[in-house]
Amino acid sequence: MSAASTVITPRLRQGRAALAVGFLLQGTTFALLVTCIPELQDRYGLSDALLPVFLAAVPILAGVGSIASEQLVRRTGARAVLRVVQPVVCLTLAGVGFGDELWQLALALGAFGLLVGALDASMNMLGVGLQHHYGRSVMIGFHAAFSLGGILGAALAGLGSHYDAGLPVLFGTAAAVIAPLAVLAGTLPRPSAAGTPTAGPAEPGDVVREAAEAAARSIPWRPLLPLCLAMAFAYIADASVSNYSVKYLTDGLHSPEDVAKLSYLGYMVAMLLGRAVGDRAVQHWGAVPVVRAGAALAALGFAVAAAAPGAWAGIAGFTVLGLGICAIIPQVFAAGGRLFPADSDAAVARLNLFNYAGFLVGSPLVGAIADASSYRWALLAPMLLVLAVLPLAGRFAPAPAPVPVPAVA
Repeated sequence: MSAASTVITPRLRQGRAALAVGFLLQGTTFALLVTCIPELQDRYGLSDALLPVFLAAVPILAGVGSIASEQLVRRTGARAVLRVVQPVVCLTLAGVGFGDELWQLALALGAFGLLVGALDASMNMLGVGLQHHYGRSVMIGFHAAFSLGGILGAALAGLGSHYDAGLPVLFGTAAAVIAPLAVLAGTLPRPSAAGTPTAGPAEPGDVVREAAEAAARSIPWRPLLPLCLAMAFAYIADASVSNYSVKYLTDGLHSPEDVAKLSYLGYMVAMLLGRAVGDRAVQHWGAVPVVRAGAALAALGFAVAAAAPGAWAGIAGFTVLGLGICAIIPQVFAAGGRLFPADSDAAVARLNLFNYAGFLVGSPLVGAIADASSYRWALLAPMLLVLAVLPLAGRFAPAPAPVPVPAVA
C-alpha cells in the first residue's frame, strides 16, 4: 500500500504513540541493568570469570523467549503479550536489585532474559504491523525511542551511584514508576484501527508470521550472508559496550562509578543523534560511503577507548563508537529489503536473527579476553570485527537499474 492511499486514523496515531512509549520504557529498563554491572558483581560476589556466563545466558534465554512468544501471539495477539510482559520485566529488574544470593541473581536474570525476548518480539511485531498500516517506514522512530530510553536509564543509574542509592532503591523505584506507565501505555487503542483501508491482516503478528513463511519459501541464504555478518559484527560491538563499558572504566581506568556510567550514556546519545541525521546522510552520499564511514568511525572509537589514559578519554571513545555503529544496523535492514523487494519483511526477519547471535558472541568474547589479559586488549577484538564490515560495505549498494534492451527491427 502506498502512503498516499493510507488513511492515518486517530487510533493508529495513538497506537504508534503507545508503542513508542513501550520502546522508551524498555530502553530505560535495559540501560539501568547493563550500567549497574559493577554494582551487581559487588552485591552478589560475582567473579570476573563467572560474569561472562551470566551475561551470555541473558541473550540465550531472550532467544528462547522470542521463539516462545510466537506461540503466545498466535493465541492472544502481540499487543496482549506486550501488555502483560512489559510490566513483569520491570518486576524482574526489581528482583535483580533485591536479591543477595547468587542463585537469586541467576533466577532474576533468567526471568529477565526470557521476558525481554518475548517483549522484543512482540514490540517489533507491532512495529511491523504499524508500518504496514502506515504504508511508510516508522520503525526507525521506535528504535530512536529505545535510544532515548537508554539515555534516561544511564542517567538515572549515574545519579543512583552519585548519591549511593543502592540497587534495591534504584531498581525498586524504577520498577515502581515504569511498570504503571507500561500498563497505562498498554490500555491505549490497538494499532489496527477499524475503518482503516484494507492494509493486510487484522493483527500485526500475522504480518510477522507471513514474513517468516515467505522467508522459508522463497529467500535464499547466500545473498544475505554478507549482510548477516555485518549485522552480527555490529551487534558484537554493541554488546561489548552494553556489558563492559562501565566495568572497563571502573576496573580498568579506576573511574568512580557515577562517572563510569557516562560511557554508556555518551554511547546512547551518539546513537540517538546519528539516527536523527542518518537518513539524510544516506540520501546525500549513499549507503556504501555511510556504512564505510560508520565502520571506520566505530573502529576508531574502540581504539580511543582501548588506549584511553583516563575515564574521560574512555567516555569520548565510546561516544565516537556510538556515532559510527548507529548507521550500520538500519542499513543492513534496508539493504536486505532492496535485495528482495517482493519479500522485504521476510528478509528483515531473517537478518534479525543475527541480532541475538551478535549479543551471544560479544559478551563472552570480550569477557574471556579480559579475564586472560586486560580490558584494553579485549576491546581490540570487537574493533577488528567492526573493521571487517569495510569489505562488506559494497553489498549495501542499491541494485543497478536494468539496462534497456533496444528493440530489434
